[in-house]
Amino acid sequence: MRPVLLRTIHLLAAAATLFGASARAAETALEAVQVSPSVWYVQGDSGPASAANQGFNSNAGFVVTRDSVVVFDTLGTPELGEALIASVRKQSRLPIKRVVISHYHADHYYGLSAFKALGAEIWADRSARGATQTDAAQARLAERRRSLAPWVDETTRLVDPDHFIDGEARFTQGDLHFRLTHIGPAHAPDDLVMLVEDEGVLFAGDLLFAGRVPFVGDANTAAWLKAIDRVLAMQPKVLVVGHGTASREPARDLQLTRRYLTYLRNTMGEAVANMTDFETAYRSTDWSEFSALPAFEAANRRNAYNVYLEMERESLQH
Repeated sequence: MRPVLLRTIHLLAAAATLFGASARAAETALEAVQVSPSVWYVQGDSGPASAANQGFNSNAGFVVTRDSVVVFDTLGTPELGEALIASVRKQSRLPIKRVVISHYHADHYYGLSAFKALGAEIWADRSARGATQTDAAQARLAERRRSLAPWVDETTRLVDPDHFIDGEARFTQGDLHFRLTHIGPAHAPDDLVMLVEDEGVLFAGDLLFAGRVPFVGDANTAAWLKAIDRVLAMQPKVLVVGHGTASREPARDLQLTRRYLTYLRNTMGEAVANMTDFETAYRSTDWSEFSALPAFEAANRRNAYNVYLEMERESLQH
């Protein structure tokens, strides 16, 4: 009886594993939204990455050309990368030849391993070179293994680019023309945008946040504000942002990011000029314009502190 019992236990365990994998795959099914004849994107949750949203809090997109697919960003876990591939496959069975990464923040590139397994070539700006080897990248991976388990675990590996661009690059894929432009350092040192020239669709990464508080981190907010103007100068018909709903009125919809960054710089800059300590400055600042937005509680205090430090550095340079 004992061998039979052991076989039964093994079969039950295997069935549970398969059921769990199937359930997780169902939970991470992504519904792509079409924004032009050749372009789709998937939209993540409006809050920060968490176990509740399985790390799905950012956007990614893809472009179906005559002979292949170009992908922009790969989301925040390997499983989400697989789910993005499944979403692509609902629209096209053509090979996924190229993946462009907007910047090396965890929520935008942890899905890369799924695309690397397909043989896709990974493109990024040259300032992303070595990004996965930094102490900050390793610390973030350790944190995500805790906060996003089991979707990020000990098997999760950070994937480096195969090809680096130097400022700007143009390429033709199938019947479409693409322009990549390094527009950082702004939100991140390696901020890269992708314009699908034939259809006027611009993938902007985290240069713009729609309907939620931006994540500032160690951004250069002065350069970020200038980068927003550069995005507008490209005159996109459709703007696919890094977080939030794609915009068909970019000049209007980028105003939230502009207002928020400007407000942070003005309030924290005034505090630095008056030699007010950060705690006092933060408590006395009126945050009511932004406090009801998603991600405010998770991001605003850290954003304000980072901008306070940035304004201190700027004051020492004058």
